[in-house]
Amino acid sequence: AVANKIEAYNIPQGVILHVFRATAGKKPGVITHVGLRTFVDPRETGGKLNSISHEEYVRLMEIDGKEYLFYKAIPINVAIVRGTTADENGNVSIEREAISLEFALLALAAKGSGGKVIVQVERVTKAGTLHPMMVKIPKVWVDAIVVAKPENHWQVPMAEQYNPSLCGETRVPLSRITPLPMSERKVICRRCVMELIPNAVVNMGIGMPEGCGAVAAEEDLIELMTMTVEPGAIGGVPGGKLYFGSAINPEALVDHPLMFDFYDGGGLDLAVLGMAEMDQFGNVNVSKFGPRIAGAGGFINITQSTKRVVFCGTLTASGLELGFDGGKLKVVKEGKVKKLVKKVEHITFSGEYGKTSGQTVLYVTERAVFKLTPEGVMLTEIAPGLDMEKDVLSQMEYRPLIAPKVKLMDARLFKEGPIGIKPEIMKKAK
Repeated sequence: AVANKIEAYNIPQGVILHVFRATAGKKPGVITHVGLRTFVDPRETGGKLNSISHEEYVRLMEIDGKEYLFYKAIPINVAIVRGTTADENGNVSIEREAISLEFALLALAAKGSGGKVIVQVERVTKAGTLHPMMVKIPKVWVDAIVVAKPENHWQVPMAEQYNPSLCGETRVPLSRITPLPMSERKVICRRCVMELIPNAVVNMGIGMPEGCGAVAAEEDLIELMTMTVEPGAIGGVPGGKLYFGSAINPEALVDHPLMFDFYDGGGLDLAVLGMAEMDQFGNVNVSKFGPRIAGAGGFINITQSTKRVVFCGTLTASGLELGFDGGKLKVVKEGKVKKLVKKVEHITFSGEYGKTSGQTVLYVTERAVFKLTPEGVMLTEIAPGLDMEKDVLSQMEYRPLIAPKVKLMDARLFKEGPIGIKPEIMKKAK
């Protein structure tokens, strides 16, 4: 893709799933607000990732005076999906899978396109022995079953062959969740967790935000909120790294497209997501950096549909070293790369969209907190022990607005051990 050898496109993850739904029913496509003012918008790149990509998969539309994007349905020639058990007739259940993803919908999309559906399972049972309510993919959607060897059917590829706490077979004590070591990541995740309110429905993104679950467990906050992960896990504690997408002790596991219906409909109270680059307009980039194409994942759906969004990341990268001394922060060695830039390379979150939609948007770093205001990005908090000009402003490519009264970040953020933030979070009202 980078070398212009193939066409390449990127559209929001939730939209892809809903496009599958349109494909399954032979509908022309999907109309949604998701993607407006981001790189997916035809006024930017239309989702094209290189110069030889020419298909117009995304079109701008107006309905009743409001702007929307239309995403064209995409035919599916072959769908390769997973299950746990197939019966002799080809009905498939998923009882040992960590998430149900879009197994069923993708099979339907292939069928609606005249394509083929191949299902990998770990075992076959006698016809009629699967409970009808447990069948995720019925035989009439299936063309072939492949029984995998145990070493080729890991529940979490490259991480663990089978963990019963990921699919609800067992529940494990949350005391088994290892606290984060003291670092810039823990500082940032703690500050993000301070934005929680009781009974909130929350999404924690991949990368830096993965640590928020561990902080919430360490601070005994898990029961105060419901954490969700876009592939379909509701409740429990989201997994990180290779486990991302699953959750320990989930309360429910729903299909991937349904989770994005919930997100797009405004079901989240708070989302905490990564921030690779942020610019003077409040735009955030997590999807493309020079020759590296990361893709947007569910980032665009989530950030454009959530009432309160917190982006998080370090102020600088590559070589950053910090010191912590009695509730104060010290920059031991500055990172070589500035992450708060004049203009992001790719707009994965649009500051303009955030301002017009009335969202509350924060940008949390290890040494300062910024807020998106109608006038622009404003610095509102700074870490104790730092000099604003030397340690913050000089490490940015633009000068933000400065709040009339810049607060000190809570000194507890920079100390070892649990910091006792549960009482103040419990006092907040949803």
